[in-house]
Amino acid sequence: MHRGHTGWNPFHTHPHGDLSEKQAVKRKPGHFILVFGNPLVREDSLALRILPKLRKQFSSIEFIELDATEELTEYGQHLIILDVAKGIGKPAIITDLDDLELDRVLTMHDFDLAWNLKILKTAGKIKSVKIIALPYNLDEKKALEKAAALIKKIHATD
Repeated sequence: MHRGHTGWNPFHTHPHGDLSEKQAVKRKPGHFILVFGNPLVREDSLALRILPKLRKQFSSIEFIELDATEELTEYGQHLIILDVAKGIGKPAIITDLDDLELDRVLTMHDFDLAWNLKILKTAGKIKSVKIIALPYNLDEKKALEKAAALIKKIHATD
């Protein structure tokens, strides 16, 4: 957040000052996955709990833990995100931000991630998003298996 501002401005390129286009996209899409979660809330920590095993299994991918959605534009215009979701019956890749309706699929970050992604897309700050969404109540072994399969699927199509 900018000093002196009381809220986040989704139309700023970078929350801590401007990043050049070259700096913002220095990480190649597909070589990193942004991971959201709250380690203090069991229902919201599934992605973080399976993260060490994902890092071992996919050593060529950088998994970046984020706790603030305002940092999203630092990672370019094509994002891959791993997070938990309420309202889904099975792990899925969500590419259509309209599927993130508040009454159907809701990230554990309330509407912060969904709304910020929609605002950033509307503002032209991001072009595409692939969210690897895991049901928040999935057991860790199954979550790891399904997340790994979805990561492989994304890499096969990129």
